[in-house]
Amino acid sequence: MTKRYLITGGAGFIGCNYVHRLLSRGERVTVYDNLSRRGTEANVAWLREQHGADSFRLVVGDVRDYDALAEATQDADVVVHLAGQTAVTTSVADPRSDFEHNALGTFNALEAARHAGTNPVFLYASTNKVYGGMEEVAVIEQETRYAYRDFPLGIPETQPLDLLSPYGCSKGAGDQYARDYARIYGLPTVVFRQSCIYGPRQMGVEDQGWVAWFIIAAVTGQPITIYGDGKQVRDVLFIDDLLDVYDAGLAHIDVAAGQVYNVGGGPAHTMSVWAEFGPMLERLMGRPISVSYGDWRPGDQRIYVSDIRKAERELGWRPRVDIEEGMRRLYEWVVANQNLFVQGGAFER
Repeated sequence: MTKRYLITGGAGFIGCNYVHRLLSRGERVTVYDNLSRRGTEANVAWLREQHGADSFRLVVGDVRDYDALAEATQDADVVVHLAGQTAVTTSVADPRSDFEHNALGTFNALEAARHAGTNPVFLYASTNKVYGGMEEVAVIEQETRYAYRDFPLGIPETQPLDLLSPYGCSKGAGDQYARDYARIYGLPTVVFRQSCIYGPRQMGVEDQGWVAWFIIAAVTGQPITIYGDGKQVRDVLFIDDLLDVYDAGLAHIDVAAGQVYNVGGGPAHTMSVWAEFGPMLERLMGRPISVSYGDWRPGDQRIYVSDIRKAERELGWRPRVDIEEGMRRLYEWVVANQNLFVQGGAFER
């Protein structure tokens, strides 16, 4: 049966990909986005080109505006809350704006859902940053990467929260509010603590979306700076696999409601940010890539890998796209869409 979806941040990278999927299977979609990020207008144009000008409802609004958000949420069956400020560095420079977009924005979205009249399923895109630096977790330095000494399967949901950086605090506040709205108000919320998501239509910049940024910079000849030693490890997840877990959460909402899931590539989909990714990108480019190095940035983890067994066990989900295939698909998309990243495109500075 057709459902009514509200996607906050629906013109962003994850949002527009999910909207594309939903429209392709005939769902009714409202996109709620303030279109402030570079590339969002291009994503809206792409969606209209793919599905038709009237295929979805676009509400140009801000999650800090409760009244506008509440009006857009009325009668929704599903709310997917993706909107917010996305970079640790930006949160350090402007913590008030970060708080208003993430903590207040998520509270507004939850309240709008609570009063929507439909008790909608509420999916919240949280982050692995809620676990902080995890200084107490033993880390081993290897030739090209860092590794956990005691967590070979990654970090589980039972890891204590340690909200490092204003971004970690604001996203963590939303994370815990979403959990509690299930317990206190019976709103069927699901929290996905996401690791590094990548894929086509990701308008990565230096401070956020590092996989896409390195590819964009290499293809368009922009300088690349590696902060730290480049041996930091992340588990990476291709966009299609992330959307699969959203669908799985909805399909298993009887189990997933009120739950938190670590969602990333897991131990089988990891790489260090340059010592291992650099050679992979050079193979795609067919030439060496020059980079410079800078100091470690605040809140940067030497390693983060998700233990994804809970999502596998309860939702029947696991990543399917391997790193080589995912990177090739993203690289080919960037090469084919360089107009988005040059003067006059999404990344004109």
